[in-house]
Amino acid sequence: MNVTNNPLLADMQSMLADMRAQQGVTQLPNQPSQQVEPVGNSSRADFGAMLKSAVDNVNGLQSTARDLQTRIEMGDPNVSLAEGMIAAQKSSIAFEAAVQVRNKFVEAYEKIMQMPV
Repeated sequence: MNVTNNPLLADMQSMLADMRAQQGVTQLPNQPSQQVEPVGNSSRADFGAMLKSAVDNVNGLQSTARDLQTRIEMGDPNVSLAEGMIAAQKSSIAFEAAVQVRNKFVEAYEKIMQMPV
């Protein structure tokens, strides 16, 4: 198995790099002499863009899985059953993760709305 041509490994490495980049953004400076800049309206735009990107990613994975499923059903010799199953599982996991994130946001919103003013 050639590791350099494995799209699943490339996807996982890409997600790991994204997670490391996000971790660097969310960590506070270690030295107390550094100042943390106040967050303005740009954080809302960044969050909105990040959320849209995540939803688009889930949509893309579902489209790819549907396309591979159709090609397998039509008997395309260039698509293996394993590729179709992997794409379907990636799509399913991404969708479940998106639903869990949504549930956590709704839960946080409900807690905030119940706080006394």
